[in-house]
Amino acid sequence: MQMSDTREIKAAPSEVWAAILNPEVLKECIPGCTEVTGNPDDGFEAVVTQKVGPVKATFKGAVTLSDIIEGQAVTISGEGKGGPAGFAKGGAVVRLEPIAEGTRLSYQVEANVGGKLAQLGSRIIDGFAKKMADDFFNRFQAAVEGPQTPDESAESADGDEADSADKKKGWFKRLIS
Repeated sequence: MQMSDTREIKAAPSEVWAAILNPEVLKECIPGCTEVTGNPDDGFEAVVTQKVGPVKATFKGAVTLSDIIEGQAVTISGEGKGGPAGFAKGGAVVRLEPIAEGTRLSYQVEANVGGKLAQLGSRIIDGFAKKMADDFFNRFQAAVEGPQTPDESAESADGDEADSADKKKGWFKRLIS
């Protein structure tokens, strides 16, 4: 299964780059993730619990970063074993490009599964993989730039513009500001 997409993130490329290498951001953005340890140089270990169709499994696996072009591109590869449920492996090539509004993040994802998961059929697996990728990048965008709903962009009730601006920032952006 392969797919690609782009996102326009309202943050500087340096902030987006720092976020994509941060294990805490990865933990918060990966749906079902309960633990991420490690660092960009040595790789990360993750624990993710997911339900795909009737199969629910906890995957323990490794994530490695390669083909790193500082601030511009990275290849993220991972493989997890879910016991009797099978395994999942895949990767994403992520590219960052500065634009007037912030950063254009583009990605190409490839995913494969085996074991009981593979028996579910490609329609279920492809739909699940697309949903996982969309969820990850939606959460990633929110972590970096903050929520984008109209009522959150209005001034806070007490009229304090500084508080309102801080509330609009994503939690990662507040962390590095």
